[in-house]
Amino acid sequence: MTLAETLRRARARLRGAGVETPDLDARILVEHFSGTNRTDAILSPDRTLDQATVDAVETALDRRISGEPTYRILGYREFYGLKLKLSAGTLEPRPDTETLVDKVLPYLREQVKAGERPRILDLGTGTGAIALALLSAVSEASAVGVDVSSDALATAQANAEALGLSDRFEARSSDWFSAITEKFHAIVSNPPYIRTQAVNALSREVRGFDPERALDGGEDGLDAYRTIASQAASHLEHGGCVAVEIGFDQRLDIERLFLRAGYALNEVGVDLGGHQRVLVFSKA
Repeated sequence: MTLAETLRRARARLRGAGVETPDLDARILVEHFSGTNRTDAILSPDRTLDQATVDAVETALDRRISGEPTYRILGYREFYGLKLKLSAGTLEPRPDTETLVDKVLPYLREQVKAGERPRILDLGTGTGAIALALLSAVSEASAVGVDVSSDALATAQANAEALGLSDRFEARSSDWFSAITEKFHAIVSNPPYIRTQAVNALSREVRGFDPERALDGGEDGLDAYRTIASQAASHLEHGGCVAVEIGFDQRLDIERLFLRAGYALNEVGVDLGGHQRVLVFSKA
């Protein structure tokens, strides 16, 4: 089959199966497994693909139609310009979380200007996305990424090595702050914040492939925030910040938790959809 025929067939199969973004998913999958790009599709539509490539595309389409997310099929996801390996124990990093990186970077750069070599603690690091994005932007910084999943820790460490950041990144097994003794200039987290009763209502792409413990935030979705608000202060350097991603309707509840714990709200980050997605706190 030619490249053009393979693309047409892929789009048709995904449309027929009711996949939400069939044309985009078809293009991503075909390009990945055929080693082509959009320019090839325009300039060389009659390029012949060998049978092994066509079979690989068909298998990927079967997986997508069954509900597996496109980037899970590829095995990686780009985040803040970084290519990050995914695994069963990691949440798939999403563009909304880049808002957190954008909000924390100015704090780290201020620390650098003050002569510090800022240290970052990434709670529930998963792929290492947040910590590694910050390290890639601030060469003076170092980070500890903690998780309870050994699979996630191995994936985060592998990503750090692939990006050339392993000398400034440590993957550490810890249940939130349980194995943390030192202090940091920035404590960051995209914790589980879905209410337990709402987890089963998530899309099959999320419910079936993101690890449940990275989604389920307890009865009211706030369990992780209670832990962070109550324990972060003893691990925060003077002038440091705590930045957390939140659900689109959780701002007031989470803000109250941190205010009661003695923090001041510094900033609110808005995601690509216009939702309040990130809160940045400092000690009052």
